[in-house]
Amino acid sequence: MQTVKMYSTAVCPYCIRAKQLLRQRGVEQIDEIRVDMDHGQRIQMMEITGQRTVPQIFIGQTHVGGCDDLEALDRRGGLVPLLAGD
Repeated sequence: MQTVKMYSTAVCPYCIRAKQLLRQRGVEQIDEIRVDMDHGQRIQMMEITGQRTVPQIFIGQTHVGGCDDLEALDRRGGLVPLLAGD
């Protein structure tokens, strides 16, 4: 299974939804980077993704985007293969 990294905050409902979906698809470990606790991490996230909002999700080296993007990927049937590294 590919590694999953997520930039998030503590009270973000979209972050919670994204984590729930990932767990439903078999992800046991999410490398969560809390941008509300470290402003430098938010700056790094914005430099890498060009986005200001959380969550920002990476599966392996692929930037999936936010929660809506993750859900759309799942609806298209692309999430499980991406997680598997296919």
